[in-house]
Amino acid sequence: MDYVLIPGAGGRAWYWHLLTPQLVQRGHRAIAVELPADDDTKGLSDYAKAVRDAVGTAGEVVIVAASLGAFTAPLVVGSLQVSAMVLVNPMIPTPGETPGAWWGNTGAVEARRERASRLGYPVEFDPGTYMFHDVPSEVLATATPKGEQSQRPFRDPCSFTAWPDTITVITGEDDRFFPLEFQQQLARERLGVEPVVIRGGHLVALGQPDELTTAILTATGTQGP
Repeated sequence: MDYVLIPGAGGRAWYWHLLTPQLVQRGHRAIAVELPADDDTKGLSDYAKAVRDAVGTAGEVVIVAASLGAFTAPLVVGSLQVSAMVLVNPMIPTPGETPGAWWGNTGAVEARRERASRLGYPVEFDPGTYMFHDVPSEVLATATPKGEQSQRPFRDPCSFTAWPDTITVITGEDDRFFPLEFQQQLARERLGVEPVVIRGGHLVALGQPDELTTAILTATGTQGP
């Protein structure tokens, strides 16, 4: 099976670098997509084009999208042979919603602050507290600099009509950016599904790649060798 891996904000294919060899080892093809996230002229339609270009002539695929990547994932359903979709700690959109409006529509910031207050870590956002708290330092050390995420796609409506029939949400139980309870409610309300909960924070592909790989393959019924 071909797995198409769409990153979140920042658009870096590197985000999936610990997961791709595991998919290959189990007999699958992994296509990690690099998005033009630092280009202020590129919007969601360009992100979708980057996915289609990366897939090329591949046949049936499974789409795996992280965080903001959930706004790109439904845009490629009509042009690719999508057999299943897996959303990881996702910003789940409704048809026509913009990523910019999503925050207020869902109450994501309030949920993040409430959990921080309740559990006693800083309420104000910083990457160390909310993104990298469970990512090994040796993994972060391998990252190479890239430009900041452009705000351009946050103005774009997510123009799709429906999700695929087979869709799974995977949630890191210690996600401080999109807390577990928030993700569970969002998945129930917007997709009618119950998330699969695994260990890890928001950047779970870096913090818990083994567990995420297993969860993805289990969800899609393609464990392989």
